[in-house]
Amino acid sequence: MMKRHVLTLATLFSLFALNVYAKITYTNISPVRIVWMSDESGKYVTNPNNLLADFSDQLSVSDDKYTGFMSSDTQQASILLDFGKEIYGGIKISSAIREYKNPVRLRIRFGESVTEAMSDIDILDNPANPTNEHSLRDFVISVPWLGSFQCGNSGFRFVRIDLLDKNLQYNLRNVSATSILRDVQEKGSFFSDNERINKIWETGAYTVKLNMQEYIWDGIKRDRLVWVGDMHPEVMTINSVFGENEVVYKSLDFARKDTPLPGWMNGMCSYSLWWIIIQRDLYMYQGNLDYLKNQREYLLKLVKQIDEKIDKNGVEQLDGTRFLDWPTSENNDVIHSGLQSLSFMAVNAALQIGEYLQDDSIQSIASNCVRRMRNVHIDSFNNSQAAALNILSGLSKNSKQDCNIILKNGLNGFSTFYGYYMLEALAQNGKYDEALDFISKYWGAMLDLGATTFWEDLKYSDVVNAGRIDEIVPESNYDIHSGGGAYCYKGLRLSLCHGWASGPTSWLTKHVLGVTPVEPGCRTLRIKPNLGSLKSVKGTFPTPYGVVSISCTKNDKGKVVSEVKAPDKVKIVMD
Repeated sequence: MMKRHVLTLATLFSLFALNVYAKITYTNISPVRIVWMSDESGKYVTNPNNLLADFSDQLSVSDDKYTGFMSSDTQQASILLDFGKEIYGGIKISSAIREYKNPVRLRIRFGESVTEAMSDIDILDNPANPTNEHSLRDFVISVPWLGSFQCGNSGFRFVRIDLLDKNLQYNLRNVSATSILRDVQEKGSFFSDNERINKIWETGAYTVKLNMQEYIWDGIKRDRLVWVGDMHPEVMTINSVFGENEVVYKSLDFARKDTPLPGWMNGMCSYSLWWIIIQRDLYMYQGNLDYLKNQREYLLKLVKQIDEKIDKNGVEQLDGTRFLDWPTSENNDVIHSGLQSLSFMAVNAALQIGEYLQDDSIQSIASNCVRRMRNVHIDSFNNSQAAALNILSGLSKNSKQDCNIILKNGLNGFSTFYGYYMLEALAQNGKYDEALDFISKYWGAMLDLGATTFWEDLKYSDVVNAGRIDEIVPESNYDIHSGGGAYCYKGLRLSLCHGWASGPTSWLTKHVLGVTPVEPGCRTLRIKPNLGSLKSVKGTFPTPYGVVSISCTKNDKGKVVSEVKAPDKVKIVMD
C-alpha cells in the first residue's frame, strides 16, 4: 500500500522559517582580471579592459564599448578571464553589432585552474587530461550577430575564449559568469585571532555551499554525484554553518531509494555504514524525529545485513567494494582495520537510533552486534587513517599509541577526506595545538596556492616548488593541478572544489568554539572551548531553536573566559 505523507500548513510555515526549503539563486559575476591574451600587441585583441567594465546587461546598436577579436588565416584572437573565485554555473556571452552578420564560432574552455582553462582534451582519452565526461568544459558554440548566448554549467573560475572563424572581426561586448547557488543563510560563524584559520573555516563553508545544488554533490565539476561517504563531512559542515536544510534529507533519501538491499550504497560497503552514521549525527543536530521514523524500515534491514557480515567472533566480513579513502585503497590490511572500526561505529549509531525510535528490533540486532565486536583487537598497521578510526570507534587498545601514529606520520599520506577523522582523533586525545598546526599547514597550503575552495586531493609533498593555480605556471615550478592527483582523478581531472575536504570547518566549530549537541535537536549543548595556541575565538552556531552566540578569550593567566547567549529552549552545559 502506498503511504501518503501530508504536510500541514503549520508544518510548511515552520520549515520555511527554518530555511529548510530554499530557492536557487542566479547571480551575474563579472571577470576581475585578464590573465592572458593570444596577442599582446593589440592587433588581434583590442580594448580588452572593456570586458572588466560595468555592463547593464542590455545590448544597444550604438554601444561601442566592446572588445574586438580579429582573425587571419594564421592568427586567432584568444583571451583568458578570471572571475576571482570558484563558482558553479555557466557564462553569458553578449555580442555587439558588427558588419559580418552570420553567426560566429567561439571555442569555450572552463578551468578550475589557469592550466586547465589553457589545456586541450586529449583525443587519446589520457586520464591525466581534463574531460567533458561529467560537465562540458571544452566545446564550440555559435554566437549571434547582435545578441546573447548562455552556456555551461560546470565548476570553474577561469574561462578561455577563442575566435575560430578566420579573416573577420567579432565584437565581444560582455562576458559574465552566472553563479548558481542555493539561497541559504550562513547562520554559523567562526572568528579567531588567527586570520589564516578563519579563512580556512570560511573556505570549507563555501566549498560545501557550492556543492549544495539539486542534491549534495561531491564536486561541481566532477563527479556531480551523491557519494554517501563524501556526504558525512559535508553534512557536518552544513550542520555547523547552515543548520537544517532539505538538500540533506533529499540526498540521503536518494541514496536509500537508489540502493535496494542487499546492495551497498555507491557499491561500497563503507558508504552504507556512513549513511547510518550520518542519520544519527543529523538527528543529534536537527532532531527531526518524523524524518528518522521514515528511515526505520530500510535501517532495520540494513542493520540485519551488516550483522550477517560480522562473524561469530565479531570480525567484519563485508563484501562489495571495500574502500576507505584513496591513499589506503591498495592496502587490504588497513582497509580491514578501518572497516572493522567503521562497522562498530555504524552499529553503535544504529543502536542509538533504535533507542530514539524506541524500536526493539533495531536495538536487539545492533546491541548483539556491538557485543560481539567490542572486544576485537585491531591493528592500525602504522597507518593514520586506520589509527584515527580505531580511536573514534573506541576499539583502540592504546589510544595514545594510535594518536602517536597520526602525529608521527604527519601530513604524509594525509587526504582531504580522511584528514577530518585524523583531526577528530587528535582532538579526542587533547592534541588541539597539533590539530590546528595540521589545519594551518595542509588546508592552508591550498590557499597559499591560490585556492578559493578545497580540493579533492592534495599530496602535501607536492606543495614544495608548486606554482599557483591562478597563474600560468613557470617551467621552473611544479604544476600541482596537471601533475597532481592519482587513481581515478589524475592530473586535470582532479576536482578543485570537493565537499569532502571541508572537515576543518565543522572541526573548528566543534572543538575550538567548543559546541557539541548532548541531546537530539540541540536541546542541550555542551560548550567546551579548546583554544590551543589561539588567544580568542567567537562565533555562532545554528540550532532548530535559533542561533547560539559564543565568545571566548584567554585572560592574563591563560584561563579561557567564555560568554554564551542561547535561545530559551536550548540548555547550555559549560565544561
